[in-house]
Amino acid sequence: MLQTGPELFEERKRDHIRHALDDRNQAQGLSGLDRVRLVHEALPELDWDQTSLAEPCLGRRLSTPFYVAGMTAGHGQAPILNDALAAACEARGWAMGVGSQRRDLERAEFGSARDDWKSLRARHPDLVVFANLGISQVIGATDQDVVRAIEALEPQALCVHANALQEAIQPEGTPRFAGALDRLARLCRALDVPVVLKETGCGFSARTLERLRETGLAAIDVSGLGGTHWGRIEGARAPLQSPRATAAQTFADWGVSTAESVLNARRALPGTEIWASGGVRSGLDAAKLIALGARRVGFARPALEAAKDPAPGGLVRWMETMEFELRTALFCTGCATPADLRGNEELWTVSTG
Repeated sequence: MLQTGPELFEERKRDHIRHALDDRNQAQGLSGLDRVRLVHEALPELDWDQTSLAEPCLGRRLSTPFYVAGMTAGHGQAPILNDALAAACEARGWAMGVGSQRRDLERAEFGSARDDWKSLRARHPDLVVFANLGISQVIGATDQDVVRAIEALEPQALCVHANALQEAIQPEGTPRFAGALDRLARLCRALDVPVVLKETGCGFSARTLERLRETGLAAIDVSGLGGTHWGRIEGARAPLQSPRATAAQTFADWGVSTAESVLNARRALPGTEIWASGGVRSGLDAAKLIALGARRVGFARPALEAAKDPAPGGLVRWMETMEFELRTALFCTGCATPADLRGNEELWTVSTG
């Protein structure tokens, strides 16, 4: 039987999850974090129980500076995965992003997940959650369309994702970005919730960030090179030996590293909150990014793997490990809080080798 539009859409979203868990689609070793070293403090002058991970998030105080980056939406298993992630995030004081809500923006073609979002919010009323739409879809939508797409989730912010490489290589891609800067600025003025611009694994150059100064963004999620690489994923989905599959190999390492992206954002957008994701694999990685200037640190693939772990409590144990590792990094640099570590250039070095 020939698949319909919604069926093809759901198949693509399932493909994305499957390929995201494939090591071949990870830009491992390219985040730049291996070159960052935190400076050990042999005499911290504080006790372990004086350390705290608590950190404000868009006006709300959370127990940690962590968030699960938006990954899953638009397919049959998404509500189950999102509910597991939401329950753990709510319990541990993490924020959570959901996957692309394009389905809700273009509901006539793909069908709406509105009821799923309403149910998620009803079950997890205290969860800090971020909506998610792509800039290439937002450009062609009205402000009312955007509000309608995200309102059932009752989000604390809207993350607008930029994914130029993915859209260019994706067989069903919509690489239409003309007018993106102006649309972002208008959206920031029109919405009642903060707007966050996030990349999807290719990071931000200083030049791009400088162009964002007057947009009114609440935060920038650099999502740099070093983790899941959506160019590789779309190449894996393309027909073998097709131009798209070949181009995906050519652009397999395309992007600005996560570490460099954070430093770029710190210099170019001194008044804008920096969130860091892209190849974050430990609490120590998180500490390094906080030292470079990030306020919040996001995990994508590791959280997805933990959520799909069949062992009871696997997701919560993984989250506890990330928290413990970050507290260890704080303690061993003599910092009581992430704010003490953030941007302190005396506490980190970057090797040039």
